[in-house]
Amino acid sequence: MRGAVFLDRDGTLVRDPGYLHDPALVELLPGVVEGLRTLARAGWPLVVVSNQSGIARGLFGPGAFHAVTARIEELLAPHGVRFAGVYYCPHHPDFTGPCSCRKPGVELFERAARELGLDLRRSWFVGDMLKDAEPAARLGGRGILLGIPEPADAQRMRDLGLAVALDLEAAAAIIGPPAE
Repeated sequence: MRGAVFLDRDGTLVRDPGYLHDPALVELLPGVVEGLRTLARAGWPLVVVSNQSGIARGLFGPGAFHAVTARIEELLAPHGVRFAGVYYCPHHPDFTGPCSCRKPGVELFERAARELGLDLRRSWFVGDMLKDAEPAARLGGRGILLGIPEPADAQRMRDLGLAVALDLEAAAAIIGPPAE
């Protein structure tokens, strides 16, 4: 089985205006096209895993999430980038109670691994928040935190063995090609 690169959506792939639900507001972040193209050409399956508490809050429905995803895929397609899968958690503990699919929970990653035939130990977990990369430690993979981390997160990052990259293009350089 092969590994994958698991990617957060908001703040990692696209600018996060807060509860993104309008496809017209989708804006790819700098380094995203280059990074994803590099990873795709290297043979990595790309899987999006996203917390979507706006659904739990009643701000938008699943259809809006899928419309935004379709717009992201439309922007990436000319660059030869396709997602092997897209998974999302529509919950928030304050509105729907606890769940096991909300990151840093691992349910969505395990589901993706089953459905797509992936080895989580050979996978990378990339995002702009600790909760996006934390599952790497629980699942035996490797994590990368994008951007400039908060000083308060430094010890937790060291404990989890997370790498840091300025953007997705820099993360792709760290990840490199899949191990055989």
